[in-house]
Amino acid sequence: MSAPNATEVKPKKVGKAIQMALDSGAPNVDLSKLPNLTDLSADSLCDNVIAINSLCENPRLKFVFEKLVTHVHQFAKEVSLTTEEWMAAIQFLTATGQICTDIRQEFILLSDILGLSALVDTMNHPVPEGATESTVLGPFFTEDAKDIPNGGSIASEGKGEYMFVKGRVTDLRGNGIAGCKIETWETDDEGLYDTQYEGRDGPDCRGRITTDADGYYWFRGVRPVAYPIPNDGPVGKLLRQLSRHVFRPAHLHMLFEAPGYESLITSLYPTGSDPYIKSDAVFGVKSSLLIDYEEVTDEEEAKRCGFPHGPFGLLKRDFVLITTEEAEVEKRKSLANYYASLQVKK
Repeated sequence: MSAPNATEVKPKKVGKAIQMALDSGAPNVDLSKLPNLTDLSADSLCDNVIAINSLCENPRLKFVFEKLVTHVHQFAKEVSLTTEEWMAAIQFLTATGQICTDIRQEFILLSDILGLSALVDTMNHPVPEGATESTVLGPFFTEDAKDIPNGGSIASEGKGEYMFVKGRVTDLRGNGIAGCKIETWETDDEGLYDTQYEGRDGPDCRGRITTDADGYYWFRGVRPVAYPIPNDGPVGKLLRQLSRHVFRPAHLHMLFEAPGYESLITSLYPTGSDPYIKSDAVFGVKSSLLIDYEEVTDEEEAKRCGFPHGPFGLLKRDFVLITTEEAEVEKRKSLANYYASLQVKK
């Protein structure tokens, strides 16, 4: 047997921990394709993070992270972020995750109070004239709402002053949309959602209604009231530090889903004397979603609507959905207008 060539390079042994990571799916990246990441400065870090991410095969993910890294680094430099502030942010995000449960979403709440939820909603759901505007989902949506027949109540007895809601769901041409699922949820008269009660054993002040063959819907509930967003956690502490109030005006959440149509997340905001209608803590109020109660005192009408007695507040509102094709057209228009505005600014 001949002696090994003195110039032959033997493969370097891979440690057990590295091999285990590779075996469990860690990317085995060609290191020759990576930039030299030694001796980086504040000026060169951002470009090199973008460069090491450039092997990403998903073009959208690659683009999003390029912009994310760019803006995060620019932000840190612009505010001269200190080590103590960086650690405080890490601890804040950690606490935000730790307080989340199956029925509490603190990260959505954080997105809400930063205006990010409203921004993403506005960008992603442009609507043509005549269609119902969307608004923020909020942190209190749950998946366990029960099916309620038209005319039924989403609220148990004793949860507040009576309210009757009715209307029709149509397309842009006025045709009724049959079989549209409507998820709706609200506070009780204490300003609390069911998920905020200890020992919750099921949904209350929430339900799922289905439109009839002509697109009509009707159901009973209670008058929602203004309330504080959850402020016993890290988001509430942040709002106190920013000297911001934590209150939302009274509103009724409604989510519409029908085959062939763009899903609609929206709310109705009864007006009256609500002091927070112009300063919603999560930036969700739109003028087109404001609505007035019709006050009904007739006892016979109350019984016909399913209440044991009157009075009750009547909300009448039709909703107009757009098809998925119409939604795509509006999104393309909105994107084109955005890029046109960038050219004007130049």
